[in-house]
Amino acid sequence: MIVCFDIGGSAIKGAVATAPQDIRPLARRPTPLQDFDAFVRVLEDAFTEAGFRPSRIALSIAGVVDPDTQAITVANIPCLDQRPLARDLGDRLRMPVLIANDADCFALAEAGLGAGRGHRVVFGIILGTGVGGGLVADGRLINGQGGFAGEWGHGPAVAATAGSPPVAIPAFACGCGQSGCVDTIGAARGMERLHKVLHQETLPSQDITARWQAGDPDAARTIEVLVDLVSSPLALAINITGATIVPVGGGLSGVTPLVEAIDRTVRSRILRRFDRPLVVPGECRIEPGLIGAALLALDGGPR
Repeated sequence: MIVCFDIGGSAIKGAVATAPQDIRPLARRPTPLQDFDAFVRVLEDAFTEAGFRPSRIALSIAGVVDPDTQAITVANIPCLDQRPLARDLGDRLRMPVLIANDADCFALAEAGLGAGRGHRVVFGIILGTGVGGGLVADGRLINGQGGFAGEWGHGPAVAATAGSPPVAIPAFACGCGQSGCVDTIGAARGMERLHKVLHQETLPSQDITARWQAGDPDAARTIEVLVDLVSSPLALAINITGATIVPVGGGLSGVTPLVEAIDRTVRSRILRRFDRPLVVPGECRIEPGLIGAALLALDGGPR
């Protein structure tokens, strides 16, 4: 048995896992943001609740591990930011600690127990507040030692015009320091930004997608342009990775017609032709971060 965690900016979710199909949640606990000692105590409290001390643990976290230094960048939890977190936690807890980005854990969960079952290369993507992704090949994370594989949301990849008829698209500044990233237009905040540019109207993404499905022409134009902008970078990523399934997670994955529209456009722009859906809603709808972390720990981590 192992213990796994999904580390968020407000709560830490834990679970006991004995097998991929047997993952039992523990109580949620508030995330200590400023105090590393308190953070360690939260994990130890989870061991007490579980009733045993595991031989190793795995963490899913919204951060990226530098593959050279093993330091993690996790801006929303200052006590963890820029730490060699696996080493520091391992020293304190006296056990191996495995860490993976939350998008990587989503991809691993989908490859093992979700839409990616039976596929050799699974490219899991996140369309939530922003755009992310993770890549699994032969059941193992490409990012097993940390790194940036699967991060298709960053880099100046957004077209200067999109839609029919074409409309000019500004190269919006991105939080990563670049401009014109898919992250700036490709998910919920990007959809809202795009709608304001096109129609001078500020709406939450939920309203835009609801109006689109109800037949509103302005919302339909926003979705048309967004699908056009997102599909080309995603098609390129699929060509490069050879993925044969692309499960989608994040808030927008629940808008099935949007996922279907992206799928149709992407399949028209890739080299390999598929007569079945390629970009599909993820099947691990509940706690994919925990599932991915559990699979990482049960597998023993990178080899």
